[in-house]
Amino acid sequence: MSLLAHANQRPEGAGEEPPDTGAARPSAEDRHRLTAPQGLAALSLDAMASVAYGPESIVLVLAAAGAYGLGFTLPVTFAIAALLAVLVASYRQVIAAFPDGGGSYAVAKRHLGRRTALVTAASLVLDYVLNVAVSVTAGVAALTSAFPSLYADRLWICLGVLALVTGVNLRGIVESAKWFMVPTAVFVGSVLTMIVAGLLRDAPASTEAAAGHASALAGNATAVGALLLLKAFAAGCSALTGVEAVANAVPAFRAPAQRRAQRTEVALGALLGVMLIGLAVLIGRFHLQPVEGVTVLAQLADASLGHNWAFYVVQFATVVLLALAANTSFGGLPVLMALLARDNYLPHVFGLKADRQVHRHGVLALAAVSALLLVFSGGDVNTLVPLFAIGVFVGFTICQVGMVRHWRQERSAGWRGKALLNGFGALLTGVSAVVVTATKFEEGAWLIALALPLMVLVFEAVHRSYGRIGERLGLGRVPEPPRRCHSVVVVPVSSLSRLTSKALTAAVSLGDEVIAVTAVQPDAEGARAAETLRRDWELWNPGVDLVELPAPTRALGRPIVAYVHELTDRHPDNRVTVLIPEVEPAHVWQRLLQNQRGAVVAHAVRRDTDAVICRLRFRIGAEPARKADTRR
Repeated sequence: MSLLAHANQRPEGAGEEPPDTGAARPSAEDRHRLTAPQGLAALSLDAMASVAYGPESIVLVLAAAGAYGLGFTLPVTFAIAALLAVLVASYRQVIAAFPDGGGSYAVAKRHLGRRTALVTAASLVLDYVLNVAVSVTAGVAALTSAFPSLYADRLWICLGVLALVTGVNLRGIVESAKWFMVPTAVFVGSVLTMIVAGLLRDAPASTEAAAGHASALAGNATAVGALLLLKAFAAGCSALTGVEAVANAVPAFRAPAQRRAQRTEVALGALLGVMLIGLAVLIGRFHLQPVEGVTVLAQLADASLGHNWAFYVVQFATVVLLALAANTSFGGLPVLMALLARDNYLPHVFGLKADRQVHRHGVLALAAVSALLLVFSGGDVNTLVPLFAIGVFVGFTICQVGMVRHWRQERSAGWRGKALLNGFGALLTGVSAVVVTATKFEEGAWLIALALPLMVLVFEAVHRSYGRIGERLGLGRVPEPPRRCHSVVVVPVSSLSRLTSKALTAAVSLGDEVIAVTAVQPDAEGARAAETLRRDWELWNPGVDLVELPAPTRALGRPIVAYVHELTDRHPDNRVTVLIPEVEPAHVWQRLLQNQRGAVVAHAVRRDTDAVICRLRFRIGAEPARKADTRR
């Protein structure tokens, strides 16, 4: 039985949503949760930012077939939009069926078994971590393209952006949403404006952005193979990363959480679909060709809005949103890690919440691993992109298959149509996962293929460890009744002081028998110190015996550990407590002045004995201010 089995039991009806009270005032806890617009800003940045590189990925693949191949941009985009609609509909149902969050992991856990669920969790963890690194490096790459002088410092800029996003998320997901609502609105507004302006034009307003740059278009072709279309489809599906983030983070929404999360999912899908199709239409309308050194989005902005201030607004909004798209991972991954911790597949510390409903340890762990990836890649986006999006396709496919089983078991109204929809989605995402992995295998995808089983092994190792701990603690079984036993309190001392008096006072209150011990060093100085303490102790006469323990190796902890073993062997039924008196200074910097003897003794006793450790803090406050002399 899991360590959290009892803590996680929910009363009947706990999964039900409270009625939507509209403008009802949120509770103190709900104030740190997301509304639908805030959820769109906090959890959609990854998907929104993919608009900047999704269409370009399609165009670059189709460019291998020349101008004829580019004519398939819109059909491929329509296929991706159709898959997006399937995924949005599926995750909307996932949100309703799994209100505790977890998305693909929760679906796989219930319908496909433990091992499949762990593969899903591993794929999502990898995708979220890589999303942070790719988003940050892509944003900084766009920035250094505009300001080449910053290129040499791109790694430090990446780490600075990561620190900013981490700091904002440590203040709470609502705080991050407030920070990122404006950049999200500016980006979406500028792209939609660009699409509308482009549709109203018969010819490009400007081609200055692409002037002087070499075309990436291959020679003319008269046929496009199925494999090329599959590669273009798989490449464009990078625009779908982040669609699952809302379903993973349902508990982060205000009540009614399910309804708000579903609205956010639909809004995300609608905006993303409109932007992808709109950009694909403009690509065909302006007969755009990919060129080296200029993004497709920049060319479209130039053609639709002209090479003016509006063009630079689009570019600046893209840079900012790409850099901040990492926030999606900070919203989704800590919740997923909390669920894994609840199921004993990750350390339980990841399930703890700090103030403002923040899974602080999950946020910090994500930031630390992402920083390592940034350092490993040197801040170069091209090193990380081949590893990106494979994990999310694995999660998509498993989730769709799990939902097919969900409908077959539930057999609610219209279940056949829903199961058919999810099955079709599983086929599309499965093909995409295979194609992306095959085409990117030598570029680094093999690392993902290796990392997934390794992460599953780590999850299972953690689970086995918790199982052994639970068995040793007897969780799930009625324990034996408590009984009173003779209590012996051992108090290490080195001199007489108020601290010694406080320690003995606490000890006689705790135990039936109190013994003071002191370690005697094997030299003349140690002998003199022991003699002085013995004489002072006899004069003080506290009513507690002082036992001198020889310390031949000059170690502080070993003599006390040996004495505790001696007491335990002599009276096995005794409960031995080691009470360690320590000074708590008034200022943090004063800790440097302490000799740390208490920490050394506590470590030795904890490591080598079963004794209870009690550390008594004697607080040294600031000296009281002297009363002012009011006499004249």
